[in-house]
Amino acid sequence: MGRLYRSLFRMNTHCDYCGLVYEREQGYFIGAIYINVIATESLLLGTLLIYGLVTGTISQTILTVLIVLAIVMPLVFYHHSRSLWLCLDHLLNPRKRQIEHASSEDV
Repeated sequence: MGRLYRSLFRMNTHCDYCGLVYEREQGYFIGAIYINVIATESLLLGTLLIYGLVTGTISQTILTVLIVLAIVMPLVFYHHSRSLWLCLDHLLNPRKRQIEHASSEDV
């Protein structure tokens, strides 16, 4: 399998193994941004709810922790959200070249 990233925040243009073009059009990874936002906000809300239920109060400490999580989580989850978006796109809309590549191996 080919690598997705050539550096920390720079993606390769295509897969070295199958030739899949990663960014097919401008704005292709907007769905990955949605995945990242949903994951980040879910973590923040879950953390706040659990803390609130356990302690019965909301303190300055938990708000500080949530602010730090809100900054760090999107950066940590960046690669995963793009990978998930590529997987979802592949499952819902497989590329023709990949199908031909798989069928030629079956022969």
